[in-house]
Amino acid sequence: MKQLFTLFIFVLGGFVFGQTYSSTDSPPSLLPVHQLRIYEIPKENRQVFLDRFRDHALRIMKKYGFNIVSIWESESEEKTEFVYLLEWKDENTMKIAWQGFMADKEWKEIKVQTAKLHGDFVNNIEDRTLKLTDFSPEKKLLK
Repeated sequence: MKQLFTLFIFVLGGFVFGQTYSSTDSPPSLLPVHQLRIYEIPKENRQVFLDRFRDHALRIMKKYGFNIVSIWESESEEKTEFVYLLEWKDENTMKIAWQGFMADKEWKEIKVQTAKLHGDFVNNIEDRTLKLTDFSPEKKLLK
């Protein structure tokens, strides 16, 4: 009887103190992860950077499963920025995809060649991993 009572308390504690989800919620591990990338680019190399990203990076990223949600430019007197938002199934998928992309022979060669012709392409990169809150109005963007 004492063992049954202990088991009951243990199970009840799981319900009281454990996190529960409604049928419309997903556990955090099943929610996608977003990644915000912000590149500060030299104004003189803006068009060359955009061409390289459009003509090469996008194509190669696709091989590694990158899902780009949207791409923007931001310009002020101080700096020119190239910004894009990625969506990933989870952080591990993001990590593996970036490792593949950065190790890609074609991408490495393109970076070397364009740097020889045009110099530095990027002054600074900000990389932010964004995790949806449970009160986010849109929990999932993946189709």
